[in-house]
Amino acid sequence: MQRIVSTMGSACLVFAVAASANAQSMPNRSAAPLSQQGFGSTVAVSEGRVIVGEPANQTTPGYVYMYEKDGSGAWTRSARLEAPDAAEGDQFGRVLAFEGDVMVTAATTGEAQATVYVFTRDGSEWKLQQSITAPADAAASEFGRSVALSGDNLLIGAWAAADSTGAVYAYRRSGGSEFASAGILAPADSAAGQIRFGGRVALSGDLALIGAPWADEQTGAAYLFRADDEGWTQEAKLESRAVEQGDRFGSSLLLYDGTALVGTERVNRFVGAVFAFDRDEESGAWDESFTLQPFDAIQQTRFGMHMAAVDGELWVGAMGVNGFAGAVYRFVRDEDGGWASAEKLVAGDLQGSDVFGLTFDVEGDLAAVAAPNSDSGLGSVYVFERDASGEWSTDEEFYTEPEGMDPVVGGQVRCSEGEAAGFQCGGVDLEAFVPVGQLGGTRGVHLNDIWGWTDPDTGHEWALVGRTDGTTFVDVTDPQNPLVVANLPKTEGARANAWRDIKTYENHAYIVADGAGPHGMQVYDLTQLRDLQPTADGPVTVQETAHYDKVASVHNIVINPETGYAYAVGAGQGGETCGGGLHMIDIRNPEQPTFAGCFADASTGRQKTGYSHDAQCVVYNGPDQDYQGHEICLGANETALSIADVTDKSNPVAISMATYPNVGYTHQGWFDEEQRYFYLDDELDEMQGLVDHTRTLVWDLSDLDEPTLVKEHMGTQSTIDHNLYVKGDFMYQSNYTSGLRVLDISDRENPEESAFFDTTPYDDNEAQFAGSWSNYPYFESGTIVVTSISDGLFVLKKQEGRPVS
Repeated sequence: MQRIVSTMGSACLVFAVAASANAQSMPNRSAAPLSQQGFGSTVAVSEGRVIVGEPANQTTPGYVYMYEKDGSGAWTRSARLEAPDAAEGDQFGRVLAFEGDVMVTAATTGEAQATVYVFTRDGSEWKLQQSITAPADAAASEFGRSVALSGDNLLIGAWAAADSTGAVYAYRRSGGSEFASAGILAPADSAAGQIRFGGRVALSGDLALIGAPWADEQTGAAYLFRADDEGWTQEAKLESRAVEQGDRFGSSLLLYDGTALVGTERVNRFVGAVFAFDRDEESGAWDESFTLQPFDAIQQTRFGMHMAAVDGELWVGAMGVNGFAGAVYRFVRDEDGGWASAEKLVAGDLQGSDVFGLTFDVEGDLAAVAAPNSDSGLGSVYVFERDASGEWSTDEEFYTEPEGMDPVVGGQVRCSEGEAAGFQCGGVDLEAFVPVGQLGGTRGVHLNDIWGWTDPDTGHEWALVGRTDGTTFVDVTDPQNPLVVANLPKTEGARANAWRDIKTYENHAYIVADGAGPHGMQVYDLTQLRDLQPTADGPVTVQETAHYDKVASVHNIVINPETGYAYAVGAGQGGETCGGGLHMIDIRNPEQPTFAGCFADASTGRQKTGYSHDAQCVVYNGPDQDYQGHEICLGANETALSIADVTDKSNPVAISMATYPNVGYTHQGWFDEEQRYFYLDDELDEMQGLVDHTRTLVWDLSDLDEPTLVKEHMGTQSTIDHNLYVKGDFMYQSNYTSGLRVLDISDRENPEESAFFDTTPYDDNEAQFAGSWSNYPYFESGTIVVTSISDGLFVLKKQEGRPVS
């Protein structure tokens, strides 16, 4: 049996697919947060074992898992390996090469480089034999982003070496000794510039295939090298006339049975293809011999992302199939040496964006195919076995449970010397922390929006916590011992998705979800919570009290409790979308919502439809005499602030719109209590480098017809601001990776940070979509509840005293 499998560089990819053009506030945003696990980002099969890398952990080190069958034939986990100097977020397992009793992987040790580890098997145990660090000339070279192992040869790619020309470092061993340096492979035409040589590597004996996907302005190329007693020598440069600029030929590689196979998932508008090259025995030249494409090709199939081969079969991954659920095409070689037949392998429960087939391996009658983005980035691996008739099937799925942070309950943890229970803080105490897993969600579920409700009869305070698959009701009356009471699942037939929003009116919760298909607006009578108690199995599952189906997928729900009107904004995927603007709903009879009209300012929004991402609607009592007593809505409309008079639902009127410098994405805002100053956040300005620090825009709305930007307040961090709310002289901002930020706005035009609580101790407060989604600061008790996307529910209280410097 001949089996040679190419190894990818880090396949730790979370691929996001937009549900609709207007439904998300950031292009290519991943639904999976920073702390995804990425189980299956790398896989290997060897001698009846399945080996799986899980490099994307942020609260734990990366791991490599070994699975094999026990005496009864059942699959069991036989080992879990980590780096000898393991650290949280070290990306151990991000590459994987395996042969017999030798395994090679890597972990991050510094910026843009890694330590490569060689493990060997000693009986039933795997022991570290050797650590290979980047050579002195490979600092910041992405050393260790790709590896390949064959016999006594080991290749380690460093695509960023030499100003991204790239290089591959060769190592060799003899007699079972450690690997020693055996030279550097570099393209003969290195003057070509930033080609990322070494981004992918494949190895078969003394023949190496090296990808350079950025060659010729990302047209791409692949290089063949051969080793002899003198070292490695370039034998050929492989190119294809069928690829064009931007196709990145060389993104995947495989050497099989004397053939060099080069893939790119980008060719032909992301249909993808695999190109084969064979060596002419007389001339020694490598010529293109055939091309493989999917038999049912459509755009975004992404065929050719990964390859493996065994016993006359060629497996090609196509992660874009069926909305990025993914698939693997299995080709069988015929008697003439061609690939005459193919079948498409999938797993029965795949969901959109799982990217099944992003990476896989096959040996003999055993294969492992990863879906590293399943369950919102936690990942899983499907085991396929071949029966006597040659058919492949799977009835085994490997995955791990997320290792999140431990709960904190039973007593306040005071913020002292900048820390509370491991969380950075200033002037904010931790009352309790409840992990996502205890909030009624299953594996891969994350949190999003949060709101609050105080029971007028009992005085109990409730956190209404949004999840990707429903809503959790938590009694926080005793803030140090929150009680998870009830779970309201998403609407039947709807899809789980990143966005859910909740508001309340007259003891009822109104709940919408974006990117969720036919979700509509759920209505739940909150007084039903009074008689509920959680069971030993967890929160009680409850059903909606009423349902509004005139909308389908909705980004946010806005409620004006003074008038009894709700405003669904960012609607799509069915129903009356109102251009994504204000879909007005009469909820004065709380359980019988009725459609009341539309408003959209077509001068705003990315598509000029008046799309509103979020809004605040109030009965106006501010300083502008012309509008006092009117119902005014202030919309964060992607490209501008929109102000409208919606007093007459049959004839809403645009008052004004206002833009500002360096617009990234106008996201959300809130009035001060005098309704003169409006505080607005932009969600993409930090990530796009338009500003250096978290920016809050301060508007003077003394004249609603002429909004005036009076201040661009720059915060202490460079993180992304998400939702903000005002209570008295304080503004409470959820700023993703830097957590809750409390700003003193007693000087309305000059906010000053006075307190904070960072909900993500595992990151460096970078501008990324992870951490605190939202907060609710309006409980009379002073309790503040905060959601952190992949972490859980934080119950906090602000200390009284001097501002935090």
